[in-house]
Amino acid sequence: MEYSQTFSHLHAIPFIPVKKKLLLMGIMLLLWVYMLYSCVGYCATVPSVIDSYRVRETESAGRRTESARADLVSKLIPKTQSWVDLESDYDEPSVRTPSRDLLDNEVDSDRAGDWDEMKDEQRGPEASAMSSFSNGSGSKKLPQAIIIGVKKGGTRALLEFLRVHPDIRAVGAEPHFFDRHYDKGLDWYSRFKRLSLGSAQPFGFDAEQWSLLDGHVNCRELMPRTLEGQITMEKTPSYFVTREAPARIYAMSRDTKLIVVVRDPVTRAVSDYTQTLSKKPDIPTFESLTFRNRSVGLIDTSWSAVQIGIYAKHLDNWLRFFPLRQMLFVSGERLISDPAGELARVQDFLGLKRIVTDKHFYFNQTKGFPCLKKAEGSSKPHCLGKTKGRTHPGIQPQVLQRLRQFYRPFNMKFYQMTGHNFGWN
Repeated sequence: MEYSQTFSHLHAIPFIPVKKKLLLMGIMLLLWVYMLYSCVGYCATVPSVIDSYRVRETESAGRRTESARADLVSKLIPKTQSWVDLESDYDEPSVRTPSRDLLDNEVDSDRAGDWDEMKDEQRGPEASAMSSFSNGSGSKKLPQAIIIGVKKGGTRALLEFLRVHPDIRAVGAEPHFFDRHYDKGLDWYSRFKRLSLGSAQPFGFDAEQWSLLDGHVNCRELMPRTLEGQITMEKTPSYFVTREAPARIYAMSRDTKLIVVVRDPVTRAVSDYTQTLSKKPDIPTFESLTFRNRSVGLIDTSWSAVQIGIYAKHLDNWLRFFPLRQMLFVSGERLISDPAGELARVQDFLGLKRIVTDKHFYFNQTKGFPCLKKAEGSSKPHCLGKTKGRTHPGIQPQVLQRLRQFYRPFNMKFYQMTGHNFGWN
């Protein structure tokens, strides 16, 4: 009996250290798993830091590259040819008066309105971005399609409608790269955008320090991330009337698809004036700005509101670089009366499935233009901001009639060049 107890006791001794070893090994394994998980989480943040450093280090080199590219493009641009004037009272704008310069330097779009709309878009069409984008998947690409014009033609509406399509990723605000920021280089265009920190200068910063910080500290990526098969887009209406824009876009990619939203040039000019009037109520009347000499009915083509509407002249500059098959002309009037029909043409042009259809729209009687019934990722209807759909001021009928006479030969030429009659009487 004593032998049996002793034997049993001897066999139990080894099991105590084995359990301790297993427990220690388990604890060590858990610690290693935790450390590995922590390292993976830390490493995931490293690429963004490296990318930011790389962008800063290569920025100057990128600018030198783009400067060389611009020099090369300038050599490729043929010398300016005289454009046949279709009407004797049209003169190429030369010297402008200071007051007119002030008007023509007006920002091309309602910038504050655009940024307000961008905030709404994050709850609307922008929210249609797949969840994978929030995880940083996809890649940044230069735009394959650009809405190049025209100002006050309906470009914002077109972009908002297109953003409903899951295969379109678009920049909300206007980059103005090919007319204002080309010297910053394509790397800036595809990766970053300046954002204003605001006009209020905080305590502790002098004006010079604040101006240096403004737009550099608070940066965010400009071009959205896209997956395979998706199209990157942007819109800047002033490109259409910028002489250097066609060559610059061609230098980026000769395969870029271009979309131009056009509108009756007379109503477009009135809309342009209305936008400026809302910001500067003390500007001269529409009539006084329209005429160079009212007594003889001579139109002042140095005023940008008039000059933009000479579509045939501007299109001639683009056709020196891009074939007509790479350009789509969207009717601003039909974009209001039949948005689904115009969107079908745009989707076909971009090689996309017709997903945006008439079921997406309803007509807002108050605003006077169509809105989205339900934006992707939102439970509410989506209309453009308060800066859209302003009431136009009353213009003397004889002034509008004279403008229609002025534009008629240019419109006919534009119809001939595009192969499409827009019906502007």
